[in-house]
Amino acid sequence: MIVIHHNPDCGTSRNVLAIIEASGETPTVIEYLKEGWTRPQLLGLFAAAGLTPRTALRETKSPAKELGLLEPGVSDEAIFEAMLEHPVLVNRPIVCSPKGVRLCRPSEAVLDLLETLPPGPFYKEDGELLVDENGQRVG
Repeated sequence: MIVIHHNPDCGTSRNVLAIIEASGETPTVIEYLKEGWTRPQLLGLFAAAGLTPRTALRETKSPAKELGLLEPGVSDEAIFEAMLEHPVLVNRPIVCSPKGVRLCRPSEAVLDLLETLPPGPFYKEDGELLVDENGQRVG
């Protein structure tokens, strides 16, 4: 089973979802901007993915700067608390699969979490080739 913490307005997140679906999987999609995060959920995801609040912080197109979270010396706990209050502060998408948990930026990082690659040729939204016509990863 694959779970994607997804934002449908994000091109990277849409690409990752499309890659997962093209591989033959039907993922559980969690729109975290609507559902928010719980402390245990986010702590578990970060631990499994080897992330810290600072490494998972979305710095652009989020209120991170306005909240002072980009300043040196801001603690991980302060960033984490802000993430619980403002779910958009968590970078996306985060994907959980039997092969592990990962923040899939760039979107092709999800290929390492799949049992089967999508049939090729497979392109991202921007036209970049990810899987060639022989079913081999590109790049």
